[in-house]
Amino acid sequence: MTRLEALVSLNIIGDIGSVRLKKLLDYFGKPQDILKAPVEKLMAVGIGGKLTQSIRALKKEDLDKEFKASRKLGLEILSYEDKDYPENLKNIPGAPIVLYVKGNFVQQDKYSLGIVGSRRASFYGLSSAEKFAADLSSLGFTIVSGMARGIDTAAHKGALKMRGRTIAVMGSGFNRIYPAENRELSEEIAQNGAVISEFPLDTQPFKQNFPRRNRVISGLSLGVLVVEAAQNSGALITADFALEQGREVFALPGKVDSGTSFGTNNLIKQGAKLVSNLEDIIEELEIPIKDRTESKQALTEQKAEVRDSVEPLKNLAGEERALYNIISPQPISLDDIIDKLNLDVSKIATLLLRLQMRRLIKELPGKQFVKYQSSRI
Repeated sequence: MTRLEALVSLNIIGDIGSVRLKKLLDYFGKPQDILKAPVEKLMAVGIGGKLTQSIRALKKEDLDKEFKASRKLGLEILSYEDKDYPENLKNIPGAPIVLYVKGNFVQQDKYSLGIVGSRRASFYGLSSAEKFAADLSSLGFTIVSGMARGIDTAAHKGALKMRGRTIAVMGSGFNRIYPAENRELSEEIAQNGAVISEFPLDTQPFKQNFPRRNRVISGLSLGVLVVEAAQNSGALITADFALEQGREVFALPGKVDSGTSFGTNNLIKQGAKLVSNLEDIIEELEIPIKDRTESKQALTEQKAEVRDSVEPLKNLAGEERALYNIISPQPISLDDIIDKLNLDVSKIATLLLRLQMRRLIKELPGKQFVKYQSSRI
């Protein structure tokens, strides 16, 4: 049995974190010797009876099955001793013993930023997460998140939209992709970064797994941006881990009467960096990911793109202008549009299509419409 196989075996057993593993290795020397140790020696090191039984009960067939299934899924298994194991993560207390990886890590991933937030996010939160992720990707950052519904999904999609790198950290095994509707997204992420998990393949997305996942998100990152978070949101756990690990914590302010802004606003009161634009993050990190002049130039170019996008508005008139004026950055339903305009439904449908073709508005699920963020009137 190789050293990697022994470490994967110990990870399959569970309840052996990096702290306990270090204690065992100090006593036994090699992970292979831990698996072969008699019960009395394991007990002598302070390993409880239940865990001792689990170590002794592990079968070689269990290990072979895990490796075979991993190869079939196209996964690489890294231990914390591998040279390809992420540098940022390796340096945190309680780093995962092993990582199952679909995709790959590159040197650029040293410059990663976590973006996390509510699963039940508002349109404001979703659009902000996607925009910050896209802008940071354009400057060379790798975006790290948890592939959950809401803010996490928006962050990954923002990075992918710019063809940037993104890393998804799962709270389940690869045989239990969660949420199931993000399976296709996970494949796209793996092609443009990595999907990773410290959990054995068949691990279900149990509630207790997600704080462990959150420490990996912050551990991979130089800082964490919390976009939206309710009072007891898991995103706040990620922020706590970030502070413990010496990472920067950023928070996007929200409406004081919004439940999903309570956590972020409270983080700001406690000293998190308030973020209103990309420069707030760049200035705080002060890292050589790209020259500051390049960063500012990129921001200038983005502003120029916004100015260019305003040109089509000059040609709006009559019914098109009336329709455009009742659509805002907040979603409005087709029924509400019909109520506000004294026009035939077929005419409204034609006008909506024209505005969409000119990239002035976009349609959301459920026949709702919003202005593009870059549009100004």
